Amino acid sequence: MRDSEFIEIVEEYSQPPAIVWRALTDARLLSKWLMPNDFKLAIGHRFTFTGVPIPAVGFDGIVYCEVLDFEIERRLAISWTDGLHADVDWTVTWTLEPTNGGTRLRLFHYGFDPNNERHQVSRRIMSGGWRPALSRLREECVVLATP
Repeated sequence: MRDSEFIEIVEEYSQPPAIVWRALTDARLLSKWLMPNDFKLAIGHRFTFTGVPIPAVGFDGIVYCEVLDFEIERRLAISWTDGLHADVDWTVTWTLEPTNGGTRLRLFHYGFDPNNERHQVSRRIMSGGWRPALSRLREECVVLATP
């Protein structure tokens, strides 16, 4: 796979996988660090994220998703499609690995066509958006771990 086909970010969190998992899979918490949503942890559940529209690239602010797979406190995979790219097959997978000091989180967002300019513009925009989102996730995990 070439770099132009995916986004990959690996982060270390000082909280255990149970805390990070909760922030990833509780719709209310997910809304705090990512976007408002109607997520439910059930394979086949279709849901949406509601973000900020980006008219310049034709993004209306709605991301259409489906829970594809999960393993509690280990892995969550969802489809990720917006109205502009209704024909795409993008997938976002979060993998959690316990470490001595907490959790290693790997985000892998893939399915971008390296020969499709719209895909590449979207990949660049989303790549820039995932890092701040994961920083907010980190902050949410700190709050959850605070007694």
